[in-house]
Amino acid sequence: MNPELKHIAIIMDGNGRWAEKRGLPRIEGHRKGVEVIRDIVAKSSEKKLVSLTLYSFSTENWRRPLGEVQALLRLFEESIDRYGPELKEKGVKVIFIGRREGLPENLVARMAQLEEETTHNTGLKLNIALNYGGRDEILRAFQKWFAVYRGDFEFLREEIFSRFLDTAGQPDPDLVIRTGGEQRLSNFLLWQTAYAELWFTSTLWPDFTPEEFEVAISDFSRRKRKFGGIR
Repeated sequence: MNPELKHIAIIMDGNGRWAEKRGLPRIEGHRKGVEVIRDIVAKSSEKKLVSLTLYSFSTENWRRPLGEVQALLRLFEESIDRYGPELKEKGVKVIFIGRREGLPENLVARMAQLEEETTHNTGLKLNIALNYGGRDEILRAFQKWFAVYRGDFEFLREEIFSRFLDTAGQPDPDLVIRTGGEQRLSNFLLWQTAYAELWFTSTLWPDFTPEEFEVAISDFSRRKRKFGGIR
C-alpha cells in the first residue's frame, strides 16, 4: 500500500435510494449499509490504515422524516450491540465524533461504553461521525480552545487549534471516498480534508464492495500530491 495513505474518510451515500429501487423501506438500505461497513472495516485493518472515518449521521440529517430518523437511531443502537464485541476482539479502537447533545440517552451510553471497551486497542482507529457537521466541529473546537487560552491569539495556530478537533492526534484524511453519485463534501471534515484526494463513485453504498475500495486505493496511489508546492 502507498505509504502516504494512512487515513481514509467515507461519505456513505445511497442507502435510501438502494432500498427504494427494490421497493423496500429506506431503513432496509441503511441496514444493508451496516453490513458493508463491516467488510470495509475489515479491509482497512488488513491494509494497516491508521484511521477510517465514516460519515454516519450528519447534523443536517435531523431534517429527514421523523420516522426515518427514529429508525436510524434505533439501528445505531442495534449495530453497536451486534458488532461492538467483534470490533473489540479484532483490536479496533472506536471513536465517535460529533455532537452528543440531542442524541437519545441510551444511544449515548452505548457509544461511551464501546469507546471505553476499545480504548486500549492498538489497531485501526474507527471514527464514526454521528450527529456530526464540519462547521459545528470547528465551532466546538474554537470554544474548547478559548476555554484554555482565554482569547490569547498568540496561541491560535493551526498545530494548536487542531488539538481541539474531534480527530485530535490522528493524521488528516489522505483520501475521501463518496458513494452514490454526488460530488461534494456535504459539511464533512472541512478542516481535516484541506489537502485530501477525492474519489467519487455512482455505486450506492449498499453495493460498495471491498474490490471497489481497492480500486479507489489504487487510484490514490497514482496521484501526485504536492500540498501547494512543487514535487
